[in-house]
Amino acid sequence: MPADAPRLPLELTLRGLRVFVALEEAGSIAGAAGRLRLSPSGVSQHITTLEAAIGARLFDRRAKPVTLTPAGQVLRAHAHRILSVVSEAQADLADISLTSLPTLNLAIIDDLDASLTPVLVAALQARFRDCFVYAFSGRSDQIVERLQSRAADIGVTAVLPADSATFLSVPILREQFVLVTAKGAVTSGADVRAQLSRLPFVQYSETMPIGQKVAQHLKRVRMNVPRRFAFEATRSVLAMVVQTGGWTLTTPLNLLDAERLVPMLDILPLPFAGETRHIHLVARSDEMGQLPLALARDCRRILRDVLIPRFAAMAPGFEGAIEGAEDEI
Repeated sequence: MPADAPRLPLELTLRGLRVFVALEEAGSIAGAAGRLRLSPSGVSQHITTLEAAIGARLFDRRAKPVTLTPAGQVLRAHAHRILSVVSEAQADLADISLTSLPTLNLAIIDDLDASLTPVLVAALQARFRDCFVYAFSGRSDQIVERLQSRAADIGVTAVLPADSATFLSVPILREQFVLVTAKGAVTSGADVRAQLSRLPFVQYSETMPIGQKVAQHLKRVRMNVPRRFAFEATRSVLAMVVQTGGWTLTTPLNLLDAERLVPMLDILPLPFAGETRHIHLVARSDEMGQLPLALARDCRRILRDVLIPRFAAMAPGFEGAIEGAEDEI
């Protein structure tokens, strides 16, 4: 470029604004880099370019956490507004493109497979008549892996992806763990915890998220149980409880999944601090338009109209152990 050629002004970019917002929210270069999957030097370069375009410093990087300068405070409101409008535009465009969607891949936690999957697939085909819907059922960690590898477009899971900036998460339900014993194995009114210590404990495999959650909770409440056997399927866990006259911890969804075994079991409140599991619908942000929110509404309707009444009939007195998440949306 000749020395006397006019210098083109630097411009604000969406990428630069996203990096600015990430740094403002994270409070550190490393934190913003983690959210955006950039290197720390990449974050610094974007901020330097943005500051050059504006002609003022946006952050005091010497502060811990970094703080906005007056110029940064002015840009903050504009940046959030601009990115919000862009996100709405992307969602609207995604809705248009979804009308001709050829294939949609679902991944649903196996606890809900029989009750939720058929209804969701029917709802999707009503919306997108020419769309082929493939539904995978498995553990929550497998569902997260499929979302991250793009083998699934939408997942229903009890475990969230670590990269919260990439994925939209919509709560569907929360459920409390309950104590399940073989019929008559525990006498009401006596020291339940002492009785459990003398009975076989049947555990979920700790290779599974639910098994890890139960093991961690028992450790927190100082309930030491011998390790004898472990199973992946709820039906196997509950069948072994019946067979051995033992006990386990599980959730309402798991009991619904093994409903035929319930007459041979007692469902009891925990004799120690409670534990809760949350189920979410997860999709990539800004790629599926309003579809994830619509499907989350379908899921909550199924839970409210079908699953929660079924559990209430199965376990009178435990109605509050499973609740839809309408108030959280």
